[in-house]
Amino acid sequence: MSKSRMMPVQSGLTRRGFLKGSAAGVLAAGSLSTLAACAPQTQDEALSETGTDAPVDEGTWISAACWHNCGGRCVNKVLVKDGVPARQGSDTSHEDSFEWLQQRGCPRGRSQQWQCFGEDRLKFPMKRKNWQPGGGDAARGELRGKDEWERISWDEAIELIAGEVQRIYDTYGPRSVIANYGPGIDMVLAQMGGYISISDTSSNGVYAFNMTSLGLPGCDLGETNDRFDNKNAETIVLMGGNSAWSSGGTTMNNFNEAKDAGVQFVYVGPSYNATAAYFDARWVPVLPGTDTAFLLGVAYEMLAQDVVDQDFLDKYCVGFDANHMPEGAKLNENFRDYLEGAYDDTPKTAEWASAICGTSVDDIKWFASTIGKDHAVMLLHNYALARCSSADNVPQLLMTVGAMGGHMGKSGHACGGAYKTFAGTNGPELVYYGDSGAAWVENPIPDSISAPLLWQSILDGKYNSTGFAYSEVFNAQDIKEADIKYLSFEGSAMIQCTPAAATAVQAIRQMEFVTCTSHFFNAQAKYADIVLPITTEWERVGGFPGHQRSRETVIVYTQVTDPLFEAKTDQEIGMLLADKLGLPTAEMWPVSEKQQFFNQILGAGYMDETGEYVPLVTVTQEDIDRWECEGEPQEGAVAIDQFLADGCFTIKRAEGDNYGYIGYADYIADPEANPRPSESGKFEVYCQYKADMLNSMGYSPDGTFKPYPTYVEAPEGREGMFADRVIGGEPSEYPFIVYNPHYLRRAHGVLDNLPWLREAWANPVFLNASDAAAKGVADGDTVRVYNAHGATLRTASVTEILMPGCVGLPHGAWMDFDEDEGVDRAGMDNMLCGTVASGMGTSGYNNYNCNFEKYEGEALVPDCELPQRIVELV
Repeated sequence: MSKSRMMPVQSGLTRRGFLKGSAAGVLAAGSLSTLAACAPQTQDEALSETGTDAPVDEGTWISAACWHNCGGRCVNKVLVKDGVPARQGSDTSHEDSFEWLQQRGCPRGRSQQWQCFGEDRLKFPMKRKNWQPGGGDAARGELRGKDEWERISWDEAIELIAGEVQRIYDTYGPRSVIANYGPGIDMVLAQMGGYISISDTSSNGVYAFNMTSLGLPGCDLGETNDRFDNKNAETIVLMGGNSAWSSGGTTMNNFNEAKDAGVQFVYVGPSYNATAAYFDARWVPVLPGTDTAFLLGVAYEMLAQDVVDQDFLDKYCVGFDANHMPEGAKLNENFRDYLEGAYDDTPKTAEWASAICGTSVDDIKWFASTIGKDHAVMLLHNYALARCSSADNVPQLLMTVGAMGGHMGKSGHACGGAYKTFAGTNGPELVYYGDSGAAWVENPIPDSISAPLLWQSILDGKYNSTGFAYSEVFNAQDIKEADIKYLSFEGSAMIQCTPAAATAVQAIRQMEFVTCTSHFFNAQAKYADIVLPITTEWERVGGFPGHQRSRETVIVYTQVTDPLFEAKTDQEIGMLLADKLGLPTAEMWPVSEKQQFFNQILGAGYMDETGEYVPLVTVTQEDIDRWECEGEPQEGAVAIDQFLADGCFTIKRAEGDNYGYIGYADYIADPEANPRPSESGKFEVYCQYKADMLNSMGYSPDGTFKPYPTYVEAPEGREGMFADRVIGGEPSEYPFIVYNPHYLRRAHGVLDNLPWLREAWANPVFLNASDAAAKGVADGDTVRVYNAHGATLRTASVTEILMPGCVGLPHGAWMDFDEDEGVDRAGMDNMLCGTVASGMGTSGYNNYNCNFEKYEGEALVPDCELPQRIVELV
């Protein structure tokens, strides 16, 4: 089948075609078999997998978006036949091989048609029945989450929002508004004078700190090795995370050469998950939130076993010992003396570490020996170990342990992040897309509220504005008063993905105004006053799914259908609101969405074999005229129609090509000419900036953090398992640690409502077999998981591959809060996350304490048997 494109936007499915039947009828053309395999090799195989005899030339394959933040955003294809989506496929742009990897989708992407065509789509603007403009008693905030809904027109919706926005800014000012950098309404709010934003460490956890102060790259990404070097390691250590489920495309295939070459894999974490199983890895169990104790024990044992590369430490680091301190050190202490107990009479031995982290002494000593200086080792971390309270020392400590083994700057050695599509490969981008040319209205208000304290700060009327988590500079503690009147839920899931969901309900009900743009009636929509339907990416002109792909691939998608029902894009909504408020719409959005997409295509480039960046896409004057856009003709490696039909472009690799990369190689070769970005120009095992900034933020007692990495107790977590916080004592009321693994059913809180995924992935709570037996809980029982912050119900999955003392509650379930019983019925993880902050104010999802019990009420029915959330209007 020819895949050439004759139009810039593929409208294989129109609104009229879709509305010929119900969404259920449309989706009946699909097949659950799309969940069974991650990607057919060819389109013929894609058809044969569904059991149909239909020839491949019946219908049109369209490159569609898979745009959610699961870690992949892979190539997605839709076969449209007779105006409806018949099935989905993935990357068929070339044959798959290690040299030329396809960017294949997973079950989430294969179910994406439900995201667009689900019968539970929000179809038109709605207003909460008992809410009226004007604030005060008219808001009837106590009815949020309980009220009925009525349909309104777009004109009425924009009129109401404009009136309330103007009233609130005129009456209370911009610091009465909370928003989160959305691309439509929030742009208008920035133009109105700004808003308080949310400082959320999010996926990066404590790696959101200014890592350059330690000598690391931002978020510790970009300085490991190209995937062709993986086979040169003796051992590859994967610390935390589950890349098989949360990194898309070819992530696991990046390691295939190493696996085939017999490289030993080691997995460090609380469960033997799918990633560990894929690599047949040796499992080193570590309790959630205790990685600092584990690594300190490893560092001590490396010294004891004399496997430390002292020459590397002396030349490339500062602060490891008393003889190599940085200039300006305020404290006459160093890391080695701390390890050996000079300051607290407690050597950080394997026995000391084992009591905290739950890892056996033998495993700690074995691990120290394995990663010593005489072995080629790659120490690769995900961010799960950083999404913990009091994990602030993890980045510096992991860097230090890597330096102790000399595992930087040479083939077979690496130390750094392995997150999303950076998992298993690194180096400069080999192919990229261009800038859209869209303008952006900067938020003039610098204040932000730390995410774990967001809802309590609203209730308390005050907040600590320490600065945005991803900025390079934090402020010292700065307590300000807050009288929040308006919440804008745009481009974010503040209720779903912010700690303390039960507290969120209380805080939201005291607002005067809450708006939400959404595809579905999710938690944010349920607790809003006005809800606006937005288009999915399948209904938009096309685009690029962000910087989440391999360095060798750029992914592109096109339009599948006209906008459904009354849905509009974020930009369209923002422009309507700006016009109503009399704002300079043309200045705020000077470029159409179609032109933005075309600009990205024109600006796409790739690195040729000489190392030069050159244009990627061939665009003729005829193409420019056909698109009705502005631009200049250019020659590239692929014609625009073919590029859009393929849905991606991938550089073909070869052993020994010019695209190889070894992290830190330039620094190791010549540290004077290529200093690190830290103050000393070296890796800072002693970093005064780190200690000063963390201690100034006010989330932990002053002096908690040393310039070198130490063990800091978490507010909850390991010590919280015991009544007196002394490890080994009497169990506390909440003697388990609950952590929130990413789950293949959804991407954060997105896709949780899709029927196919609900059927394939049941969303249980994972319990250790011995822990479950002690409480009389069997596999399949409904259990109540609870703590001081809330309670939720889930079906038990009893397993031997989870450490005793741990509870694994998958991240992202849609809240179904039974206020009368005080329990969520959906397994929402943030129901158990509280208003707890420490260190840099990390959103510490993975080390709260909890308990569980067999539920005495009516057992949960499988999620796939629950009705979809379709709003009944009054």
